[in-house]
Amino acid sequence: MGTLAEEIFSYKLGRPVTQGETVVVEVDHVMSHDTTSPLAIQAFRKLTENGRVFNAQRAHIVFDHIIPAATVAAATLQRDVRSFAREQQIEVLQEGICHQVMPEKGFVTPGSVIVGADSHTCTYGALGAFATGMGSTDIGVAYATGRTWFRVPSTINIHLTGELPFGVYAKDVTLEMVRRVGVDGANYRAVEYTGDLVRRFSISERFTFCNMAIEMGGKAGLVAPDEKTVEWLRGRTDKEYPMLAPHNPQYERVVEIDASTLSPLIACPPDVNNVVPVQEVEHIKIDQVFLGTCTNGRLDDLAIAASILRGKRIHPDIRMVVIPASREIYLEAMRLGYLETFVQAGASVGTPGCGPCIGRHYGVLGPGERALTTMNRNFTGRMGDPTAEIYLGSPATVAATALTGHITDPREFLAGAVRERNEQE
Repeated sequence: MGTLAEEIFSYKLGRPVTQGETVVVEVDHVMSHDTTSPLAIQAFRKLTENGRVFNAQRAHIVFDHIIPAATVAAATLQRDVRSFAREQQIEVLQEGICHQVMPEKGFVTPGSVIVGADSHTCTYGALGAFATGMGSTDIGVAYATGRTWFRVPSTINIHLTGELPFGVYAKDVTLEMVRRVGVDGANYRAVEYTGDLVRRFSISERFTFCNMAIEMGGKAGLVAPDEKTVEWLRGRTDKEYPMLAPHNPQYERVVEIDASTLSPLIACPPDVNNVVPVQEVEHIKIDQVFLGTCTNGRLDDLAIAASILRGKRIHPDIRMVVIPASREIYLEAMRLGYLETFVQAGASVGTPGCGPCIGRHYGVLGPGERALTTMNRNFTGRMGDPTAEIYLGSPATVAATALTGHITDPREFLAGAVRERNEQE
């Protein structure tokens, strides 16, 4: 009986587990991507006697960080990782960002424990899994043994209530969470999201919450599974899974947020918790906007931006980059006309992947430039030159800014989009 994290570990081990306890757990899935796999493979080679991964069907390699390869070095790295994957009979997934593709493929289910060689592996907690990022050496151990150790974390509960005001989205709420807790306020804690607002949110919006648990230092982000979880997983997996929930949890801290009090928010450089209302920074000129990533590259995010941009052209001084989070999302966005809307507006639409978010390709910033993005991080130098600045906002704020050339409150444009839709109907 305890927090959702404790319930998951208790389920996995078949006995009661409490926070602070050190446990060794069999993992359900292990993941690495193109830039973290080489070190994981190196560690794996040193550990294994038979030279085989613990289970080829539960080991996953995703190419997403530099895809297609942007340099000779990246192409060489991917060639070598492909060779290892063939040797181990591991499928290389090249369909988009790992944190979108892993759930889409049905590898993430409630009650599972998943480790990945990327800090945003915590995204999977939106489906009621305990998922966390680890260093490549730890992932190499997990590839070899199928097990890893944890100190069962204490839990911070973020309790969300209220109706979202017009023009406020899950990303704005997430930025408010980080502002309240701080970039290191949840170090090695699980962050459990509860409340009426969370229950009303879609799985996509829950992904946004759990994705940014790491921006508070969190070990994992967690939402208890419900009927929306079951519906989202239908057709993606035939695996049976438990519908675990917290029971008489003892939280280290409870953070209450009434979303009805919020307005559109911006995280200013160089820290994610440097959050202000959009009105305070509307004067700031922007050179590039970026819509995508594992935080906000899903279909509903693209739909929000497309509703603002439809029939309009982006500002002549702005570069706009749009990258759907996965091939599945890309195809559906193309079918619904969103991608056509972006291209007609003057945006560049890219192959599903991570490129601009980590400054590898397809949207790198030059000296002194500024970007407004739907990313999860705005660290110095993340998107290119260390003198460039990164601001974070919702898909609506990014789209509105693309039209004006400066950080812009999206509500006026959203109101216009609503009026246009009503007139058409």
